[in-house]
Amino acid sequence: MLSTILIIVLVLLLIGALPAWPYSTSWGYGPGGLLGTVLIVVVILALLGRI
Repeated sequence: MLSTILIIVLVLLLIGALPAWPYSTSWGYGPGGLLGTVLIVVVILALLGRI
């Protein structure tokens, strides 16, 4: 149950970190790439049963 909630929160953060707004165009893809990497790690750990 905790892993499902964690994955949902990370997906929402990933969508929010995309540089789609004018103030975040200078950020590049750094925040989205970092959150995407964290999301992939959490999904792999959830599939392996470590979380």
